[in-house]
Amino acid sequence: MKRTGLSMEKSLKARAVDLLSRREYTRRELERRLAPFAESPEQLATLLDELAERNWQSDSRFAQQFADIKGQKYGSRRLQQEMRQRGVGKEDIAQVLEDRDDLSLARSQWERKFGSVADTPQERARQMRFLAARGFGMDIIRQVMAGSPMDEDFPPDNAD
Repeated sequence: MKRTGLSMEKSLKARAVDLLSRREYTRRELERRLAPFAESPEQLATLLDELAERNWQSDSRFAQQFADIKGQKYGSRRLQQEMRQRGVGKEDIAQVLEDRDDLSLARSQWERKFGSVADTPQERARQMRFLAARGFGMDIIRQVMAGSPMDEDFPPDNAD
């Protein structure tokens, strides 16, 4: 049976709910995805406001979920950059990333990938590029490459 007319078209709200039922979206992402189907920018803005009021869409919830999933693989710098590109506000990003331990994450990523200290300058540079591409800062990369102790409260014994 073939349907014609508006009955076949999903409403803008139905499209939004359909998208949000699959995963979290930022307001900016939803706006971009729904814009082609909106009759006007005002209609879209009103719908996005309603979704936020009902807590169906939340940038802070997106940021938390994004950091939980991607944060197992990437450093704070990369997470921050990707969240900014998706339209997450500075406050939400700062809140989500405030308690991250990039040093232990970088060490575990380095261990998993390489497991041993580089023998040549070329290999050392390759390992550093790997960590930088994962979103770790140079201070963290230097600590990992130097092989500093895992627990900074207990430095190694330097007995005479």
